[in-house]
Amino acid sequence: PVPFAKELITLDDVSAGRLTLGLGAGGPGWDTTMLGQDPWSRRERTDRFTEFVELTDLVLRDPAVSHRGRYYAADEARTYPGCIQEPRIPFAIAATGPRGMHLAATHADIWVTTGSRHRDAPLPAPEGAAEVREQLDGVDAACAAIGRDPGSLRRLVLSGLTLDGGLASVDAFHETIGRYAEVGVTDFVVHWP
Repeated sequence: PVPFAKELITLDDVSAGRLTLGLGAGGPGWDTTMLGQDPWSRRERTDRFTEFVELTDLVLRDPAVSHRGRYYAADEARTYPGCIQEPRIPFAIAATGPRGMHLAATHADIWVTTGSRHRDAPLPAPEGAAEVREQLDGVDAACAAIGRDPGSLRRLVLSGLTLDGGLASVDAFHETIGRYAEVGVTDFVVHWP
């Protein structure tokens, strides 16, 4: 997290404060093996991701951070001059499980979902929006558990993996974004192509 945070501060500066950081724990398969290591269990991946987000948040917020965790450490890590955006670069955290949703409620400016990970073909808009509404109930509960106003967290759907982007026609796209807006989604991202 420390060298990563320093790179983010540079990007925040170069972009004149227009950077949003997207973070996710990844999934099984390529996400877990691309660096040539044995895959971590879902629990370990979530544990590492939680600690990574927490330390990245600290390093971006505070001018000097010391931390000794299970997976990551920092000893008087300095990040001068710090982020242009205050109190730090906005986080967009992808989360579909309870622990991830708690992490998003605690640290994110934007919650991100790609829908259920247990599907081979994208769901059409009506079914996809219903699935996302169920996930939003979990996000709202996570916000309530920590005393955060759920309305202060933007909600982003990343289509293409398990949720159809509605690109068959202009009308299909308008229907798709309308369905997601109805259930409380604030941002809709479409993969191209």
